[in-house]
Amino acid sequence: MGAGSPLNALNVRPPFKRYFLIDISGGRLQLLRRATGARNDVELLEGNCNTVLLERVFPQIQYGQRRRALCLLDPYGLDLDWRVTQTAGQLRTIDLFLNFPIMDINRNALWTAPERVRPGEVARLTRYWGDESWRQVAYRPSPQKELFGQVELKKASNEAVVEAFRARLQAVAGFRNVPKPMPMRNSSNAVVYYLFFASQNETANKIVNDIFRRHGQKQVV
Repeated sequence: MGAGSPLNALNVRPPFKRYFLIDISGGRLQLLRRATGARNDVELLEGNCNTVLLERVFPQIQYGQRRRALCLLDPYGLDLDWRVTQTAGQLRTIDLFLNFPIMDINRNALWTAPERVRPGEVARLTRYWGDESWRQVAYRPSPQKELFGQVELKKASNEAVVEAFRARLQAVAGFRNVPKPMPMRNSSNAVVYYLFFASQNETANKIVNDIFRRHGQKQVV
């Protein structure tokens, strides 16, 4: 994650009791280390968040430990493992903000000609989604006639893909509350990613839902 999100989290009032900041880049962690100074409530962890969260952070937030957490997953595109998302839901102790990188998905994995997509990009999307059910969501048979004996596939809209992922956060990951995500736009008004919130808590859901409604056209800086 970039330095902006962690520093914003550190400025939240009232503060959290403990912060875990994870980045795969040692250079970015050095910047965070200088920014956070000698705070003893901040732990900086270098490595892949898919491993660090599952092995070092989530075990400290088990249901029976009377702890709760807010987790911000802000990957650099399609680099998140579904196991992290699903584990967060099944723990029942974590509220989650999640970046759904629709621009990266369309640029690299969901093409109008799916047969031309590189296998590595397909694998990244499958890992992020959790299985290959995204194929049935993203591509539907065209209402046009078959072409040379083959069914022509039509690419689904961004909204259809996003709504299917929202349903998956509830039905598969196990989050009770997942409001419609907020589209985050660039200066050209193009949606770069959708910001999801997922929670077990109805009150948190209402608060975030209200924030999303009021700031639904927010631009990415």
